[in-house]
Amino acid sequence: MHALRLDLMRYWVFIKSIGITPDMEEYEKRKMSIFNQLNFLGIITGIIVPIIGIFFNDHLPPLAWFVAGSPLAISVIVLWLNSEKYYEHARLVYFSLYPIATCLVYLGKVDVGVELFFVLYGVLSVFFLQQITHILFAFSLSVACYFVACIMPHDFYFRLVTVNYYFYVFNHLTAISFIFYAIYFIKQENTGYHFSLLSKSDELHRRNIEIELQRQEIAQKASLLEEQTAKLTELNQLKNKLFSVIAHDLKTPMYALRNLFNNMHLNEMPVKELKALLPGIVNEMNYTTNLMENLLQWAKSQMENAVLQPEVLDIENMISRVLLLLHWQASNKRIHLESQIEEPLYCYADKEMVNLVLRNLLSNAIKFTRENGHVRVGARESASSVEIYVQDDGVGISAERQQQLFGDMFYSTKGTNEETGTGLGLKLCKEFLEKNGGRIAVKSQPGKGSTFTVTLPRFGGEAGPRIIS
Repeated sequence: MHALRLDLMRYWVFIKSIGITPDMEEYEKRKMSIFNQLNFLGIITGIIVPIIGIFFNDHLPPLAWFVAGSPLAISVIVLWLNSEKYYEHARLVYFSLYPIATCLVYLGKVDVGVELFFVLYGVLSVFFLQQITHILFAFSLSVACYFVACIMPHDFYFRLVTVNYYFYVFNHLTAISFIFYAIYFIKQENTGYHFSLLSKSDELHRRNIEIELQRQEIAQKASLLEEQTAKLTELNQLKNKLFSVIAHDLKTPMYALRNLFNNMHLNEMPVKELKALLPGIVNEMNYTTNLMENLLQWAKSQMENAVLQPEVLDIENMISRVLLLLHWQASNKRIHLESQIEEPLYCYADKEMVNLVLRNLLSNAIKFTRENGHVRVGARESASSVEIYVQDDGVGISAERQQQLFGDMFYSTKGTNEETGTGLGLKLCKEFLEKNGGRIAVKSQPGKGSTFTVTLPRFGGEAGPRIIS
């Protein structure tokens, strides 16, 4: 029984798909499926009605047998034309032969009660036919046949209603069933097609959203790529500058030390002459040491895995250690270093970065202060930050040069004793302070000295992390 059901389902699917090709639009496939089903029911009707009529063989005229058997022949022809891909021809045959065959029965003065089929043919022709001329022809033909068969007076010699009332009712019910079936399945297929369009619309909307998200992601990646390209270009320029510094500026003090040691080794250099050379060598080595520290710190900051490590820092102790470190550089120029911190102050920042900032600012102050000058360093706190200032009474900086100090370009001038520099120090100071949530500013007048002010986040916890000095 299950196998029979499966076979019937396969046959039904086959009948519905006669003439349907994969390249057809969805709506045309659905119309073709309905049309095939109507013709299949026409074949069934063309078989069943004559069988029923056999029981009334003595009463039915030949024209009644003609109208009973015509659906079988017409529907077979139509399905064959569909299978051969003559779609419009098949529909014209259906909507021409059916009303004509039905009308001929009435013209033969036989009333078998099938006039409702004219309504079916007229309604279905509007739905199934493609070209407007074919629609007008088929609809007009159905209307004309209806008027000829049912409106014009006829002297019927055979009326099925008087011969067999139940057969007459059966014919009307058959016509009504066909009309209902056709309209119902048209509605069903249109509803299904409507939902398929909605589904496709939703899918299209979803894909549009995905495409828009992909477009935004691509735009973000393109923007990020542009930023990375700009950053890489900047880093490449900086790298070239640094290599130039390393190749040129580090070479001079190294050569000076090599020449000094060669002279000491090959010639017995007098102590007096040696002492005369030492200040210049010390200046060169101070510059070299400062440069190497800046280069190493910059390289460390540019590494991808470099992580900011903020701590609670004792500013007074850090300044004291930096002053001790730069004592000899100041002594060579007889410059007085003074700390003006009167009470312990604490900030929250990366220790190595703050150390580099203090060393660079104090070293620059010494560099641009004349002999017997003064360099003062101090700090004060506000509600949310700590300000550290480095003040000197050196040569000062013009307003134009002040605008160049923290830019992208390297800017450097020689000190009061011809000390050289690279311009990397202040760039690193600004970068490191910004990473720690701080900032740097300068006030200066030519000939009256300069004051550099550094602002860092204040440590405000009562029992915060361990204090690092």
